[in-house]
Amino acid sequence: MSYLETIEAIAAGVVAEHAASVDADGRFPRESVDALAKAGLLGLISAEEVGGMGLGPAAAVRVIERLAQECGSTAMVTTMHYAGTAVVEKYGAEDVRRGLASGERFTTLAFSEAGSRSHFWAPMSSATAEGDTVRLDAKKSWITSAQAATDYVWSSKPTAGSEASTIWLVPSRAKGLKVPQPFNGLGLRGNDSTPVTAEGVEIPLGNRLGEDGEGFGIMMGTVLPNFSLMIAAGSLGLMAGALKRTIAHVSGARYAHLDSTLADLPTIRAYVARMQVKTDMVRALLHDGAAAVEAGREDAMLRVLESKAAAGETAVEVLDLAMRVCGGQAFRRDVGVERFFRDGRAAGVMAPTTDQLYDFIGKAVCGMDLF
Repeated sequence: MSYLETIEAIAAGVVAEHAASVDADGRFPRESVDALAKAGLLGLISAEEVGGMGLGPAAAVRVIERLAQECGSTAMVTTMHYAGTAVVEKYGAEDVRRGLASGERFTTLAFSEAGSRSHFWAPMSSATAEGDTVRLDAKKSWITSAQAATDYVWSSKPTAGSEASTIWLVPSRAKGLKVPQPFNGLGLRGNDSTPVTAEGVEIPLGNRLGEDGEGFGIMMGTVLPNFSLMIAAGSLGLMAGALKRTIAHVSGARYAHLDSTLADLPTIRAYVARMQVKTDMVRALLHDGAAAVEAGREDAMLRVLESKAAAGETAVEVLDLAMRVCGGQAFRRDVGVERFFRDGRAAGVMAPTTDQLYDFIGKAVCGMDLF
């Protein structure tokens, strides 16, 4: 069975079954993540040599898109696992890589901080070398899967000097880590995001991922492309999921006194057509972006930035249309549209935010340095 057949079965089955309760209860999508692990899909981008599937960004965006069509929270936590895995694959120890490939370990990014906010590339947290160990002190503003993850891919200032950054693998149960409260938000309610504080957390020096001070290069070269494409895929999936439910609603809802459906109205069909066109436009751009990264094309980074910006902003437009078309029924949770409407707001404020991306894209096309 191909990975596409596998993800289809999981998404249509366990993910769809638990999506509503994950949202309503604000709980981590444990059943769905366990199903992904059992099927080997948490090892999608892990190398075959450590037990993974050895696939790349093009496969990852298809998996995330399909998950998001049913559950935005499941898509989000899987995105963060893949983003963290991409770093560990390049710089981590073999036993950790094998654990991530098998699903025994589950990872996430720990970049955003209270001091630098959405400028994730500029950590304010410290790393102090003490012999063969490193002491970490930080106030991370958000860590997705904060309680569910086994490992954090963590950013800090370098141990030597105050400029740039360094990346570490930090066990989520390390002594000195404080997870103050569960997530209770507007959307993506099952993504287990929360601020995390590190006070004197000690890890082995060998847990460093890459060289000291090379964190920025890892963020830009490995994390940013993978994360941005998959966040865009999540937005695309939310659009596609809402579109499917909108079509079902307008095809089934009837005006009894006119013996017609909502879809019989030209205005309604036009709105649905706009939703379809915008969704297909984002899908084409995103898949081209993933192909550009895998091929090492010169325009790869531009396509990555465009994909996240376009997907995040277009998702808001499409989900607004879904609420408009479905009318009062859209406010009922059983229709399913309002959950996508809430989840779709998140991508625009995830670093780099849509506003930051437009600045980056403008600099890129004008031949200016991004940073």
